[in-house]
Amino acid sequence: MTTDSEVDIKEAFQRAQKGHNNKAKLVASLNSRYNKLEDKTLFHEEFVHYLKYAMIVYKREPTVENIIEFVARFATSFLSPPKTEEEEQQEEEEEEDEEDDHPFLSFIFNFLLESHKASSHAVRFRVCQLINKLLGSMAENAQIDDDLFDRIHQAMLVRVTDKFPNVRIQAALAMTRLQQPKDSDCPTINAYMLILENDTNAEVRRAVLSCIAMSPRTLPKVLKRTRDIKENVRKLAYQVLAEKVHIKALTIAQRVTLVQQGLRDTSETVRQMVSSRLLPAWLLRVEGNVIGLLHKLDVENCADTALETLKAIFKGTLTEELQQNRAQLDNRKLIPVDSLSCENALYWRALCEFLKAQGDDGEEMLEQVLPDAATYADFLCRYLKVVPLLTEEQRADFNQLELVMTKEFISQQLIHLIGCLDTNEEGGRKRVLSVLQEMLALPQTPSSLVSLLTEKLLTLIPDDHRRIQTVAEIISDVREPIMEAIAPMDENMSRRHQVQLAEVKVSIMEAKQTLEDSITAQDFSRAAELKDSITELENRRNQILQEVQESCQPADKEIRTEKNDPETLLRCLTMCAELLKQMGIKTRIGPTISALMSSLVLPSIASAHPAVRNMAVVCLGTCTLHSRELAKAHMVLLLQIAQLDEVKIRISALRAIVDLLLLFGFQLLSETAANLTALNSKSPDRREEDAPAAEEKGDAPEDTAQSILMMLSEFLDSEVSDLRTESAEGLAKLMYTGRISSAKMFSRLVLLWYNPVTEDDTRLRHCLGVFFQLYARESRAHQEVLDEAFLPTVRTLMNAPATSPLAEVDVNNVVELLVELTRPSALIKPSTNTEEVCVHDYLAVRICGEMLKDPTAPEVRLYTKTLSNLELSGDGTVKKDLQTLLQQLVQEVKDRISLRGLEKMIGQLADSKEQAELLSPSALQPLDVNTDEAAADDPSKSAKRAKRGTAGQRKVCAARSGRKPSRWAESSEESDGENVPESVPQVRPSRRAKTAALEKTKLDLNTLINQEAN
Repeated sequence: MTTDSEVDIKEAFQRAQKGHNNKAKLVASLNSRYNKLEDKTLFHEEFVHYLKYAMIVYKREPTVENIIEFVARFATSFLSPPKTEEEEQQEEEEEEDEEDDHPFLSFIFNFLLESHKASSHAVRFRVCQLINKLLGSMAENAQIDDDLFDRIHQAMLVRVTDKFPNVRIQAALAMTRLQQPKDSDCPTINAYMLILENDTNAEVRRAVLSCIAMSPRTLPKVLKRTRDIKENVRKLAYQVLAEKVHIKALTIAQRVTLVQQGLRDTSETVRQMVSSRLLPAWLLRVEGNVIGLLHKLDVENCADTALETLKAIFKGTLTEELQQNRAQLDNRKLIPVDSLSCENALYWRALCEFLKAQGDDGEEMLEQVLPDAATYADFLCRYLKVVPLLTEEQRADFNQLELVMTKEFISQQLIHLIGCLDTNEEGGRKRVLSVLQEMLALPQTPSSLVSLLTEKLLTLIPDDHRRIQTVAEIISDVREPIMEAIAPMDENMSRRHQVQLAEVKVSIMEAKQTLEDSITAQDFSRAAELKDSITELENRRNQILQEVQESCQPADKEIRTEKNDPETLLRCLTMCAELLKQMGIKTRIGPTISALMSSLVLPSIASAHPAVRNMAVVCLGTCTLHSRELAKAHMVLLLQIAQLDEVKIRISALRAIVDLLLLFGFQLLSETAANLTALNSKSPDRREEDAPAAEEKGDAPEDTAQSILMMLSEFLDSEVSDLRTESAEGLAKLMYTGRISSAKMFSRLVLLWYNPVTEDDTRLRHCLGVFFQLYARESRAHQEVLDEAFLPTVRTLMNAPATSPLAEVDVNNVVELLVELTRPSALIKPSTNTEEVCVHDYLAVRICGEMLKDPTAPEVRLYTKTLSNLELSGDGTVKKDLQTLLQQLVQEVKDRISLRGLEKMIGQLADSKEQAELLSPSALQPLDVNTDEAAADDPSKSAKRAKRGTAGQRKVCAARSGRKPSRWAESSEESDGENVPESVPQVRPSRRAKTAALEKTKLDLNTLINQEAN
C-alpha cells in the first residue's frame, strides 16, 4: 500500500497526460516511492511497460508529449543538483561514486538504446526524443559514463541517417551535448556538416543549424546555409551567425557577402532578420559605432552594400539617436577637409539620402546636417580642385595611387550629396550649376568623376534642349579650348636685334672701363664725355629691347585648338553618353546632337584606343534609340562591331542591337537587308540546321532576321562568359516581349542553363531562371512554345555524346522543369476560352507519338513517368485519342515498369465522372515530403502541391514498393503504417468546427492502459 504522498506508476502516467498537473509534485511523489523500494526491478519493468504505450504513438499528441516530458524529468531527478567548481574539486571521488548510483537512469538509457533499431518509425522517433530530453535536462557540468556516452553516440549517429525526417531531427538534437569542437575529427560535427550539405529535408537542416557548435570548421557550412533554398533555413542561419559568431571571426569578404545577400533576399522575413538581429549584433561588437562598423566592411569597393547596410541601421534607429550620431560636422554643417574619410563621407551621404527620402518628416533634421546649396558648392569646388592628377610614373607608386583612389571615392560621395541639396532657391542652384560646369571643363578633374558630375548637372536642368546646349558648350570648351594667338616672328629681324643688342652691350662695357680709367687719371673732362656716351648707349639698348618685346607680343585675337588625345576624347564621349541617357526617349535628334555625332562620335569609333571606341559605340547605340532613321543607317556598323572588335566593345554593340530590336522590332531590318549579305559567312547547310525561325514582323525579311538570330545563337557557344551571358539575356528579352517566338531558341537557352560549363556564371543562371518562370506564366502562347521545345530538348540530352558536358545533365530534372512550366494552373491569367485544348494534352499526344517511334528506347520509362505527371483536361475527344495511343503502346512496350505506368494511365482515363471529380488532374503529380526539398522554393509550385492530395503519395509508395497498391490504401511516410482510406475533398470547415473536431480527436492513453489492465 502507498501513502497519500505517494502514487503508483499507473496513476502517475494517467495524471502526467494532463498538462495542468504539477509535474514537479508528481515526480517527487514517484521518486519517494522509488527510493523506498528495495527491489527496483519490478518498478523498472512496470515503468517501461506504461512508457511503451506512449512510444508507439508517432503523432505529436499533447498527452504523449506530456508523458515524454514527465519521464525525462523523473529520470533526471535522481541526479544531484549542480555544484560549484570548489565543491567539485572537494568531492571528486564522492561524485564519481554518485554517478554510478543511478540504476534507474542507466536502465532507461539501456532500454532506449536497445529500442532505437525498432522497425516502427514511431518507436525510433520517441527513442531519439527521449534521449534528447534526458541529455537536455541534465546540468551543464553533469557527467555520464564513457561507455554510455559511446553507446549513445553510436546510436544517434545511426539515427541521423534514418529514413524519416522527424527521427533525424530528434537524433541531431540529442547529439548537441556530444559535440567536441576542439576535436578536429569529431564524429558528431562531421555528421552535422554532412547533414547540412546533403539532407533533403529543411527541418532537419534547421535542427542541425540550431545546435551545431561554431568553430573554424563549421563556420563555412553555416555561411553556406544563408543561401539555402528554404527561407526558414536561411533565416535561422543568419540568427545563428548573429548570436554565436563574432564579427572579427569573419573575413571582410564574408561580411560583405552576408549583408549583401541578406538585405537583397527575396524573403521579407530573412531581410528582417538581417536588419533586426545580425546588424545590431555587429554594432554591439563595435560598441555602437557605425563608422567603426563601416571600417569592418570594404566601403570603397562595395559602396552599394554599405549604403544598404546604413539604410537598414537607420530604419531601426530613433530620430534623436540619428541627430546625436551626426558625422563630425562643424558649425558650418560641413566635415573639415582634413577629417574626411571614405567611411564618414559615405555615412554623411547615406544619412542625408535617408532623411531626404522621409519627406517632410526628415526635412528639419536634414537642415541640421547639410548646409545651403551655395556653401556646399564652394566646399565641393575646393575639395575637387585638390584631387591630384597622377602621371604615368606616379601611377606606378602604389601608395600615391591608393591615396588618389581614396580621394576620388570621397569626391564621388560628395557629388552624390548634391541630390540632397535644396536647390529651389535660384542663387544656390546657379552656384551649384556653375561649379559643376567649371569642374567638367577643368582638365585636372579625374575621368572617373565626369559621368557623375554630368548626371548631377543634368538633374538640375529640367529642359532637354537646355541640357543639350549646356553639355555641348562644355564639350566644345574641353575639346577646343580658347587660346591666345601668337603672331609668327621674323627670324632675320630677331637675329638683327640680337646682334645690335650685343654690340651695344659691348660698347657700354668698354665705355664704363674707359670711364674708370679716366677717373683714376683725374681726367674729369674726358670722364664727363664718356658718361654722356654711356647714357646714350643705354638708351639705345632699351630701345632695342622694346622693339624685341613688341615683336613677341601676341595679336589681339583668340583661336580654338582642337585636342584629339584619348583622355580628352574619352571625357567628351562620357559627357555625351550621359546626356543621351538622360534625354527623353521621344526627344528628337536636333542639329546639335547631329553635329556631335559627326564630329565626335563617329570619328572616335575608328580610334586606336579601346576605351574611346567602346564609349563611342555606347553613344552611337544610345543615340540611335532616339531616331529610327539613324538606327537604319548604323545598324550594319553595329553588327560588324559586334562580330569583329574586342570583347568589351562587342558586348556594348550587342546591347545596342538588342535595344534597337526591342524598341523598333525586326521591321527595322527591312531597309538594311541588302547590307547584311556579308554577315552570312556560314554554309547554307549549317544555316538551315542552326538558325531558328524568327517570327516575321511586318515586312522584315526572314533571312535578315535569321542572320541576326544566327549570330546571337553562335554567341551562346562562345568561350567568353560575358559575351555568352549578354547574348542569352538579349534573346530572353526578345522572346519575353514577343519580338521573336522560337522553340529551338528556347531549347538552346534551357540546355545552356543546365550546361555544367555555365555553373560558375551566376548572372547567366539567375537571368535565365527568372526568365523561364516569367515567360511560361505570361500566356498560353508561350507555353505552346515550351511544348514544341520539349521533345527536341530531351532528344538533345539523350543523344549527347559521353564527351559532351550535356551528358552530365539529369534529364529527369529537365523534364520536371518543362512539365511544371507548362502546367495550365501556372498561368498568371488562365485562358477563359473553354474550347482551347490544354497544353498538357498536346504534350501527352506528342510524347505518345515519340514512344511509338521506338517502344524499346531507354527513354520510354522517362516518357511514361512524364505522362503520369501531366495535368490533363477532361475533354472527351482528347481522352479517346490518348486511350487509343496508350492501348497501342501497351501492346508494343516491353518494359514492365513502363507497362504498369501505362496501364495505370488507361485506368485513370477510363474512370467515371465521379472518380474524375475525386481525382483532380493536379493529383497526378507525385509528392515526396523527404525528397522534395531540393526543388526550387516556388510559391506557385507549393500551392500546386497543396492541391495534389494523397493520390500523389500513393503513387510514390507504389514506385518504392515495386508492386501495385490497393486502390484505397496508402502507406504514408509520416503515419504509423495503418491503411488510411483516401478522403474525398470537402468544403473547408469553419474555425469553430475545427476546434470542436480537434477536441474530439485528442488522444487519451487511459483507454489503452485500462484495457490492458482488464
